[in-house]
Amino acid sequence: MYTSYYGFSIKPFQLNPDPRFFFGSSGHSRALAYLRYGLSQSEGFIVITGDIGTGKTMLVKSLFQELNSSNVIAAQLVTTQLEADDLLRLVVAAFNLPYEDSNKASLLRRFEEFLRDAARQGKRILLVVDEAQNLPARSLEELRMLSNFQAADTPLMQSFLLGQESFRATLQGPGMEQLRQRVIASCHLTPLSLQETRDYIEHRLRVAGWQSNPRFDDAAYPAIYQHTQGVPRRINVFCDRLLLYGYLEELSVIAEATVNTVGNEFSQEKAVSSSGRTVAPQFQQAKTLFALPGTEQRIAHLEQTVEALLEYPQWQDIQVEKMGKRLAELEAVVTSLQQTVAELRQAVTEPLGTDATLSS
Repeated sequence: MYTSYYGFSIKPFQLNPDPRFFFGSSGHSRALAYLRYGLSQSEGFIVITGDIGTGKTMLVKSLFQELNSSNVIAAQLVTTQLEADDLLRLVVAAFNLPYEDSNKASLLRRFEEFLRDAARQGKRILLVVDEAQNLPARSLEELRMLSNFQAADTPLMQSFLLGQESFRATLQGPGMEQLRQRVIASCHLTPLSLQETRDYIEHRLRVAGWQSNPRFDDAAYPAIYQHTQGVPRRINVFCDRLLLYGYLEELSVIAEATVNTVGNEFSQEKAVSSSGRTVAPQFQQAKTLFALPGTEQRIAHLEQTVEALLEYPQWQDIQVEKMGKRLAELEAVVTSLQQTVAELRQAVTEPLGTDATLSS
């Protein structure tokens, strides 16, 4: 949608962690340095914590990009409330070893053989456990026991534990002393500063092929920071919506007022979401009204605009006029589209009754 409009090669604020977009803030650079240090030591646990959306998964993706598969075998787990035996099965499966219909003793023996065989080949084993705050104490103890496998006093596996801030409290809890003694480095990720927020946004834009279109006013960055508090994931979500709004409004400059308009939209959506109401059926069904024949570029452009309107009905006043102009250019389908737009306009403007549900 806005990608081609602004000349980007890819979406600059996609949520999927892409190492190409890694931004080395002071905190993230330090955390990545700790992970690299851990790899150089080939032993112990490295612990990285941070609130939701601060970039822990991106760190791991970036680290994996650096690994040489010829001498490091790495696996990543995203954990839930797994008990010790289930965690062991998950670890074994993560390294593509058979785990079905095996008891714990067989799994441990199989995993130890795998570790020793890798060591004989000069390969190191790295296990990254994400969302570690979800693991109960017995499962964390199981991870510690797996780190006991050694050959000639050299550990056969190294583990990186990533978790939310609550994981720090878990590690300080009773019964965690032996695990704490294995932690050789730890780092806590914090949100970006105001300056880092600006640098982060511009970094991602440049990676996506930004040529200063749109241009961001200096005052836009503090406003974005205010609405996102410097949390990378929030910045991504917010700036993605901001660029979509700029596309719909055909803006070449993102000003402070634009940022605050989008910020207010988010606040309203959050208030609606907290009210417990769900999506109106007419919005769920409206996309089917635009399944028109033909592949003309103008029709595709119009359909993209409607898609945005369906997802963000609060922008109806902006888009109805623009859709009318484009409809006039589509001679063969103008009658059908005018009827459809009229139905959509009525759907997004009529008051919602007590039995109605609201788009999300």
